[in-house]
Amino acid sequence: MTILEQQSTKRKGYTEAMRYIANAKDYLQKAGMDSNGYYQDKKYIRTACGTAYNGVLEALCTYIELKHPDALKSDEPQTIDFYRKHLAKDNKSILKTLNSVYSILHISGYYKGEEDSNTIKIGFKRAKEIIDLIKPAGAA
Repeated sequence: MTILEQQSTKRKGYTEAMRYIANAKDYLQKAGMDSNGYYQDKKYIRTACGTAYNGVLEALCTYIELKHPDALKSDEPQTIDFYRKHLAKDNKSILKTLNSVYSILHISGYYKGEEDSNTIKIGFKRAKEIIDLIKPAGAA
């Protein structure tokens, strides 16, 4: 893959992943928050967390496509273990971040409807760290 193709792939992947994050933030706004810092509507919390997590998966697909081009062409299912395996090969720091995102956004937020806004904020922060891996030069 040429440098121009890599930049184009990064730009597309980053734009799409950030679109997911923007949508997720909109859902969190709809969840409402009480005076103690807890979100109020679990439907919107779950939707927001699931959407943000899917944005991370979009970014990881782009990252893996750039680092291991044939990996996405295999018949191997793209489970959390698929992403962990490929990150363990070349970026253990991001693997830890992925594990945090998986725990906070996917398990606690999406499945359990975690209401603590501080916990969700950490999940979104970690999600952005992963998405920034593919941030193209010059992106805002």
